[in-house]
Amino acid sequence: MDNYIITIARSFGSGGKEIASLLSEKLGIPWYERQILTMASQASGIDESEFVEVDEKLHGSYLIKSLTRLPTANVLRPESRAFVSDLNLYNIQAAIIEELSRTQSCIIVGKCADHILRDRSNVLSVFVDAYYDDCISKIRSRIYVSEERAKDMKKRTDKYRTAYYKYYTRGENWKDTLNYDMFLNTSRNSTNDCAEIIAKAVELKFGK
Repeated sequence: MDNYIITIARSFGSGGKEIASLLSEKLGIPWYERQILTMASQASGIDESEFVEVDEKLHGSYLIKSLTRLPTANVLRPESRAFVSDLNLYNIQAAIIEELSRTQSCIIVGKCADHILRDRSNVLSVFVDAYYDDCISKIRSRIYVSEERAKDMKKRTDKYRTAYYKYYTRGENWKDTLNYDMFLNTSRNSTNDCAEIIAKAVELKFGK
């Protein structure tokens, strides 16, 4: 197989992004989360703030240039009145994710990537979760907020992710284990061990 993709969905505070970073180092492949929004902005010409504020810039990427040749039937053209609609912004991101799956090995965090790439054979999809109290502790240790604030952030973020996934997958349950190849609990396994487990699964599924 020429390339493979690992998708990681995660509950807030479970350590999914940390696992993606560790896995990126172990496998020597990039990981993407907010960078996809930057790519979507550059490819579409829509102001980046319409997607979200991001820090990473990927100007001049070969991927951005290749997107101009994509047969993106679900993406509206700039002259369309609905060009900056939520659905079209999602479809632009989906086009980016599909292009990544065709051109390189990488890790994609969030963005309904497991659903977008569900029919591709070169994908390993993972969901990362943890016990509630452990998530709250991790949130507090990383962004230094009160316990009450951490609980509110987790409630709001997970509610948003659930609704986002349900809307764009037309009713699927974000935490349905059948949507994923693996479901990992970082309360029972360290993030480093989870990265090792995923790396081993990559080797078993796709070969060395």
